[in-house]
Amino acid sequence: MPKPRKTWREKLLDDKDLPKVSVIEGKLSKRWGEGTCAIPAPREVDEIMKSVPNGRLITTKEIQAAIAQKHHATMACPMCCGIFAWIAAHAADESEAEGAKRITPYWRTLKTGGELNPKFPGGVEALTVRLEAEGQRVVAKGKKWIVADYERCLVSTDLSDRTKQSSRASSRGKPAKSAGQNR
Repeated sequence: MPKPRKTWREKLLDDKDLPKVSVIEGKLSKRWGEGTCAIPAPREVDEIMKSVPNGRLITTKEIQAAIAQKHHATMACPMCCGIFAWIAAHAADESEAEGAKRITPYWRTLKTGGELNPKFPGGVEALTVRLEAEGQRVVAKGKKWIVADYERCLVSTDLSDRTKQSSRASSRGKPAKSAGQNR
């Protein structure tokens, strides 16, 4: 009997001995240069995606920068970050289909250049509906669909900035704003 397929949420929770940081060597050094490459756990990418508030956006490039910074690496693996964002999106869709109200807002995660990811649940059409409901304007650019002026809505991925903001809010006697509060 064939082994049953894992659900998207099971895939999201399967860390496979990740995260890890590797030295960039061999053929990859010609493409990426010298240094180290962080390979995140799927949950790390999901957590970054969850932290994007309503009306704001993030691209996979910013996710890679946050992962690299977190692990003190030169860069983060672009392929792994993209695949794990895709898994996080499908896990959120799976949860929503089962009645969950608070899910990872995957529609706020764009490809580099502000492009909608057609491989996310529902495709470009569903992503457009969700983004426009949050005040974004989606436009066609050739065969691609992008968020107009997406740069003005990008969140800061500087982890030290988030820590500073959190401690500043705490020092004023107010609780720090938790990730995902605006959903």
